Amino acid sequence: MPALLNPVLDLLMLRGTVTETEPIAARMRRLRIEGDALAGLEVRPGQQVRVLVGSGLTRRTYSVWRHEPAGAVELCVLDHPEAGPGARWGRTAGVGDEVRLGRPEGSFVLRAEAAHHVFVGEETASVAFGAMLAALPEQARISGCVETGTAADRLPLRHAGRLNWSLRGDTSLPEAVRRLAPEPGGIAYVAGEARTVQEVRRVLVREAGWDRRSVLTKPFWAPGKRGME
Repeated sequence: MPALLNPVLDLLMLRGTVTETEPIAARMRRLRIEGDALAGLEVRPGQQVRVLVGSGLTRRTYSVWRHEPAGAVELCVLDHPEAGPGARWGRTAGVGDEVRLGRPEGSFVLRAEAAHHVFVGEETASVAFGAMLAALPEQARISGCVETGTAADRLPLRHAGRLNWSLRGDTSLPEAVRRLAPEPGGIAYVAGEARTVQEVRRVLVREAGWDRRSVLTKPFWAPGKRGME
């Protein structure tokens, strides 16, 4: 990246350094980014950041897995066969690499006051779910359906035992939600592939009687598209 862009990027983005990397699931790598510019950030569970990846000005969006107000943000980056700039960055980023990222953003966030929390999604949603679940106390009422390609793709989520886990191809997420049959009165967090998100929303609103305002949706991706951001 040309050095002459640095003053502009410093105005628009935050700067940090990769201090830790580890495989956190079969196809997911955790990256810890630290820096003085990250101190004091307010991150609501479920929010995301936009990260400059590669050698140009390409940005990719990642949910925040964990953050520390002292100046650290952790992301989990999914690797996949059709690896684009984001997946390649997540695969190759190493300790000492400089990272530029935007401030936390997004309204797909935990509604902590809800009487019941229902989580529905797959790998691309599980990072946001992880941050939300980590913020919920033991006495919270939690349920949901999370789909992964293999059992090894499951992230280590808090309250994971309260969720129904399935492997892709065993059953669809809309059908899994029908079987779960969550009663209205809480908040549902539905994220992942765009068409599946809409199908699950229809099941909850039209079949299960949920108020549409109580179903929060986040389409992270769609077939043939690089992302929904």
